[in-house]
Amino acid sequence: MASKIGYLGPPGTFGEQAALRYDPQAELMPLTSNAAVVFAVAGGDVEIGVAPVENSLEGAVNDTLDALLQAENVRIRDELVIPVEQCLVAAGGTRIEDIEVVISHTSALGQCRGFLEANLPRARLEAALSTAGAVEAAVRTPRAAALGTRRAAELYGAEVLAAGVQDVKRNKTRFIVVSLRDAARTGDDKTSIAFTVAHDRPGTLIGVLKELAERGINLTRIESRPSRQELGIYIFLLDFQGHQSDATVAEALAMVKAKAHYFRLLGSYPRFKGEN
Repeated sequence: MASKIGYLGPPGTFGEQAALRYDPQAELMPLTSNAAVVFAVAGGDVEIGVAPVENSLEGAVNDTLDALLQAENVRIRDELVIPVEQCLVAAGGTRIEDIEVVISHTSALGQCRGFLEANLPRARLEAALSTAGAVEAAVRTPRAAALGTRRAAELYGAEVLAAGVQDVKRNKTRFIVVSLRDAARTGDDKTSIAFTVAHDRPGTLIGVLKELAERGINLTRIESRPSRQELGIYIFLLDFQGHQSDATVAEALAMVKAKAHYFRLLGSYPRFKGEN
């Protein structure tokens, strides 16, 4: 395991929870954003980074994806999925009916939209860089509350006013573990790639997907991000079962690369096998 892991800080975030689950013995380095986690790996400031890539309620975590596309020497070497319980927390003695502002990361605010509309319809929503930072700020701010973890409430002296306030109880976030190299084959793996195809004629994306389907390769996720070059040009990100060293996967990768304008292998890594 790594001696130093970067995560979205400060302590008390879900990123810290994921990093501790990945390696409880590692030295943890809190960073200011998910993108900073990826770039810290790219620059050699940390050996491993743990960053969220998708949530079961809110979907893709775009700052992680965009940083991964920019940091071309970074590879995905593992994944883990953690349950996400959002808590409404505030300074001791605060009543829900007195709350005028709710602070949290935009993902957390989105995950708790129904609760906020039903219970705090007049409260102002304020974005923060992290859930733990939001808890720390809420404790210092009169008539404020935050959405965050129980651990953050304990760390910053806050009181949990309501627990499990996310809109779906079985809320989960998938984290990727990144480093400068990916993982060896285990026999139960996933591979992630990024690519672009010609956008001025029909069937180019389907042509790529057929290379996987015809070889019996199971696609587990597809996402797109703007190329930042021109409107209408997108980078597609695929996750699928199998390791780059598997014969059928290697053959499919070669065919996809031949059809793509831009192609990048993001990594092969063990498939997460349990929900924890």
